[in-house]
Amino acid sequence: MHPQEEKKLLEESIEKITAIAKGFNLDFYDMYFEICPADIIYSFGAYGMPTRFSHWSFGKAYHKMKTQYDYNLSRIYEMVINSDPCYAFLLEGNSLVQNKMVIAHVLGHCDFFKNNYYFSRTSRKMVESMAVAADRIRGYEFKYGRDKVETFLDSVISLQENVDPQRHIAAGESINPQTLDKNHGGRQHTCSGGQYCKGGGCSNQGGYHDHEKTQARPTPYDDLWDLDKHECEHKCDKEDQPKKFPEQPEKDMLLFMMEHARDLKDWQRDIISIIREEMLYFWPQMQTKIMNEGWATYWHIRIMRELDLTEDEALEFAKTHAGVIQTSKFRINPYYLGLKIFEDIEKRWDNPTEEEKRKYGRKGGEGKHKIFEVRATENDISFIRNYLTEELVEELDLYLYKKVGYDWKVVDKDWEKVRDGLVKNLYNCGLPYIVVEDGDFGRRGELYLKHVYEGTDLDVYYLERTLPHVYKVWGRGVHLETVVDGKRVVFSYNGEKPGKKFI
Repeated sequence: MHPQEEKKLLEESIEKITAIAKGFNLDFYDMYFEICPADIIYSFGAYGMPTRFSHWSFGKAYHKMKTQYDYNLSRIYEMVINSDPCYAFLLEGNSLVQNKMVIAHVLGHCDFFKNNYYFSRTSRKMVESMAVAADRIRGYEFKYGRDKVETFLDSVISLQENVDPQRHIAAGESINPQTLDKNHGGRQHTCSGGQYCKGGGCSNQGGYHDHEKTQARPTPYDDLWDLDKHECEHKCDKEDQPKKFPEQPEKDMLLFMMEHARDLKDWQRDIISIIREEMLYFWPQMQTKIMNEGWATYWHIRIMRELDLTEDEALEFAKTHAGVIQTSKFRINPYYLGLKIFEDIEKRWDNPTEEEKRKYGRKGGEGKHKIFEVRATENDISFIRNYLTEELVEELDLYLYKKVGYDWKVVDKDWEKVRDGLVKNLYNCGLPYIVVEDGDFGRRGELYLKHVYEGTDLDVYYLERTLPHVYKVWGRGVHLETVVDGKRVVFSYNGEKPGKKFI
C-alpha cells in the first residue's frame, strides 16, 4: 500500500475510533498523533518526555532499549504524554491494524490521565515546563562548566525518588508552626492533642476550651477534659529543651535539602527544584501502572471489536493483543492483571450473587458505572487490596516465590498472602521509604536519615555509594539508620569514607 494511502486510512481510523471511544463515555483531552521512527520513539522513552535536559543516564537507557528493539527482544508501539492537549507518538514500523489498536489504547490512557484523582495535581503543561527547565540547565552548564553541573545532577538524580506526593494533604490539615513561631517570639512547642503553647499559656485548636463553651450540662466524665491541660502545662515549663528540626519526620528529602542545605548556590537549588517537580509529575504514573495499563487494555479490546475488521486484520489484532497480555513466570504483567481485575469488577457488579445483594446492596447492572468509579478514585495499592479476589488469584495462578539455595521456589499460594505480598511490593512505588529524622544531628548541622523498615533490607552496596551523593548536596556529614539482618545499623559518611555502627 502506498504511504499516502495508508496515512489517509489511518486518519479515517482515528476519527472512527475517537467516535467509538466517546460513545463508550470515555472522557479525554484533544489528541494529537505523530508517526515517528524508532530512533525518536526510543529517545522519548529513554528521556521520559520529548523535551528534557540532557544527562548521560538517559543515553544509557536509550542504548539498552534500542539494542533490545534491534534484536527483536522488545518493542515500544507508542508513547503517550500526560498533557493537555494529549500527544501520542506512534512507531513508524507499525502496521495499520497495530496503529488502530494503539490509538484505542492511547485514548484509554488519556481518559485515565484526565479523570484519575492521583493525576489531578500534575501539570498539564509539563512538556513546555521541561523545555524551559532544560534551557536553564544548559545555561548553567555554559556559565559554571558542564562537568560541574553534571556532577551535581548525578547526585540529585540519585536521590530523586525521595519526594512526598501527598505533602499537599498534610499541609492542608496542619497548623503552620512557622507562623506561630513568628507571632509568639519563637517560644512555640507542640503539646499533645494538637495544642500549641504560647509562652506561659496554651491555646487549643478545637480542644477542651471549645468543649467548655459548648457543653450543655455536667457529666461524670468532665474531669477527663483537664488531663491534657495538666500535661500541656507540664510540658510548657520545659522551654529550655531544644526544638526538634524538623518537628516531624520529613519524607520530602529533596525539598528539605533545597530549603535548608546551607552551602547550596542558587543554581543548585534550582536544579533540585527541577528534578523534584519532574519526579512529582512522574510519580502518579508509577503508582497507577497496573490500573492505567489495565484500563487502556480493557478499552482497546472493546473499541477494536466495534471496528469492521477483515479476517486478516482480526487475526493480526488477536496476535498483537496476545503479545501485550502475555504472562510470565517471574513477574506481573500489568496489562493482563489490570485487565482481569477490571473485567472481574464489571462482572461482579453486573451480576451480583444473592449474598452480595443482601450484604452490600448491589442491584445488578452497575458494572460499567463501578469500573468508571474505580478508575477515578483508586491507585494500584487500593486497587489490588480491594478488588483482587480469591477466585482471581486462583484463575490467574498467582503465587509468592523466593530463591532457596540455587533455585527459585513457590513458597505460598494462599490468596490473602499473595494479595498482601503484591501490595507490599507496591508500597511507595516499590522504593525504600526514607525520612529526614534530624537536620542538625549532634548540633553539627549533620543530616540524620531513617529508613522506615518494613521487612525488606536495603541494598548495602547501593546504600554506601549513595550516601556520598547525599553528602554532596547537604554539604555536611550524613547518617542513615536502617535494619540489616535483623539488627539496627547506622551508616555514615563524612566526606572521606563510609562507616557503620550497630545500635
